[in-house]
Amino acid sequence: MSRKFDLKTVADLSVLIGTGISLYYLVSRLLNDVEAGPLSGRSKESKTRQLSQWQKLVDKNPKLADVELNTYEKSVLSSVVTADELAVTFKDIGGLDPIIADLHESVVYPLMMPEVYENNPLLQAPSGVLLYGPPGCGKTMLAKALANESGANFISIRMSSIMDKWYGESNKIVDAMFSLAKKIQPCMIFIDEIDSFLRERASSDHEVTAMLKAEFMTLWDGLLTSGRVMIVGATNRITDIDSAFLRRLPKRFLIPLPGKEERLKILKVLLQDTKTDKDFFDIEAIATHTNGLSGSDLKELCREAALNAAKEYIKLKREYMAQKDVKNIEDFPLKMRPLRTSDFAGNLKLDAGQSLQSMSLD
Repeated sequence: MSRKFDLKTVADLSVLIGTGISLYYLVSRLLNDVEAGPLSGRSKESKTRQLSQWQKLVDKNPKLADVELNTYEKSVLSSVVTADELAVTFKDIGGLDPIIADLHESVVYPLMMPEVYENNPLLQAPSGVLLYGPPGCGKTMLAKALANESGANFISIRMSSIMDKWYGESNKIVDAMFSLAKKIQPCMIFIDEIDSFLRERASSDHEVTAMLKAEFMTLWDGLLTSGRVMIVGATNRITDIDSAFLRRLPKRFLIPLPGKEERLKILKVLLQDTKTDKDFFDIEAIATHTNGLSGSDLKELCREAALNAAKEYIKLKREYMAQKDVKNIEDFPLKMRPLRTSDFAGNLKLDAGQSLQSMSLD
């Protein structure tokens, strides 16, 4: 009888101890989540990127080695891109030469030569720049090229990186975004599709969204850095942006659909490293028959044309190997042919039933 009592006691003690240990780890995890704030639940890859980006920033500017970052600023580091990582330059953008010249004066020079704008209040750098126009016309590429050409660090704002499950944490992350930008200046804070983030305020807005917009506006007005921190937004729906935010974007650049001359320049940029047939390729004809296409559409058009040539090469190679019973792929005697105008014809909307093949090109 005593033996059964002892076994039951041991079992009860085991359950009690196990429950206590589980409760301890559960409470510890909850406390860690509360203390971690915006970092709670972040992946290991995200934290690794934060350390990597901070090291790149320190290597670029050794003075940052003595700068301390709080928890929220560290969480923003994963959204930072250094100028060296941005491979886009103005040379990669065709057909926007007048706009690029204006952007040099409005954005690049204030970031590179702030002393010019410090001595005269009339030359104060703009608080923000807005790139607007139809989708696919190069607004995001322009923003990246601006950061690269000016040597500025680049913070790309995404709603997923701002919104947090804890009440009030999103406001602290936005505050950290501005404070980090000041510490690593020159810096560009880029907001793609800015209309979805800073759209017209309404009484139906959620409390968190309303507080976030108010916090962003307050911090934006507090940028006293002589133009070394600049906000750049991109949108194709400018009418949806709140008028208060639009006022803080005094420099606005319309990025329209390219005309024929602009399309010609874009095509030359896209095809500069691609072999084309001297006898059967007319870039002027392609530029003429691509009216209404954006830069992104032209890039896809060139990709499809290159794919047509690749498909022809693959077909010939498979037929050759089947007929000759060749096992070594390197024995195929032909090479992929250069692009022809006809490679583009299948994906173009031609005027009045005219086809590029009828132009005696091939």
